[in-house]
Amino acid sequence: MSDELKRGLEGVLVAESELSHIDGDAGELVYRGYAIEDLAPDASYEEVVYLLWHGDLPTREELDEFSEQMSKERELDDGVLAEIRELADADEVPMAALRTVVSSLSAYDEDADHEDVTDREANVRKGRRITAKIPTALAAFNRLRNGEEVVSPRQDLGHAANFLYMLNGEEPDEVLADTFDMALVLHADHGLNASTFSAMVTASTLSDVHSAVTSAVGTLAGSLHGGANANVMNMLKEIDDSDKNPKKWVQDALEGGRRVPGFGHRVYNVKDPRAVILGEKSEELGEAAGDMKWYDYSVAIEEYISEEKGLAPNVDFYSASTYYQMGIPVDIYTPIFAMSRVGGWVAHVLEQYEDNRLIRPRARYVGDEDRSFAPVDER
Repeated sequence: MSDELKRGLEGVLVAESELSHIDGDAGELVYRGYAIEDLAPDASYEEVVYLLWHGDLPTREELDEFSEQMSKERELDDGVLAEIRELADADEVPMAALRTVVSSLSAYDEDADHEDVTDREANVRKGRRITAKIPTALAAFNRLRNGEEVVSPRQDLGHAANFLYMLNGEEPDEVLADTFDMALVLHADHGLNASTFSAMVTASTLSDVHSAVTSAVGTLAGSLHGGANANVMNMLKEIDDSDKNPKKWVQDALEGGRRVPGFGHRVYNVKDPRAVILGEKSEELGEAAGDMKWYDYSVAIEEYISEEKGLAPNVDFYSASTYYQMGIPVDIYTPIFAMSRVGGWVAHVLEQYEDNRLIRPRARYVGDEDRSFAPVDER
């Protein structure tokens, strides 16, 4: 066994997966053999989740059945709604609230006490309920903390459109619904990122799906994983308030020791393919709204960082302005990330259970040795 230290497990192969493939040099992202450029504009989030969980894109009949099953699971139990109300009243951080809610969902899941924790069909049902209920919980939390009444989910709307309806209290137009659906597709899975790996570690102990997804939410809450798109939008707003040229603002920020969020990636050495797609969508939204400043700021920053630092934007960079132009509050950008990525988390947990082995790496001990023990009164 090699004793070579790999901090952060960088470059270490720990599993084989059929779910998603990333070519960081070519800037490619593939879900089960389908290029993200093909899926994003034409496949719904429900289709992609079905693909990740079942291996193939659904037929029309399979999609209709799957979508109906998902929509019937959107309602929250009264106990969960009461908890969300308490979290909103306490002004809890959105990701912390989501973590608590996901854990609480197990108390009301009819499969929670299933004897075989690896039973695939039971776990698909659990995953479907979690995936369907997270948007309802997030929208309810956001409305309650703003003093608004909760909007109940509708079964006649798609996953993306229904969330925007519950969030804003009005049915979104087709452009907004399609744009948000595309964003969910783009974030649905991304290899063994930190939150996905934490879900797999939890599942490898033969813990349950709810525990695995709760672990993933807690991991995504960290600033080195989730949150970059919120930081990008806060930067764009700061630039707007400063009245500075965005390139000048970024130059001053870098000279002052600040980091510019939304650039660089642990896997990609070129522009994130998801950023390419979302950049185009951000431009379209700006044109439709007659206000191009957020997109123009972003392009100027991308050009400057690319020229000066040789770094390319990641998915968070253009998702920021895309979400903002859709009227989504900045501090729920990361929970929305979780709302999408749960499809991938569940898929990886299902895959982990199929050929499970406890994930248990080693650490090299570099502490003191041969120390002599002394009783407490002699120390």
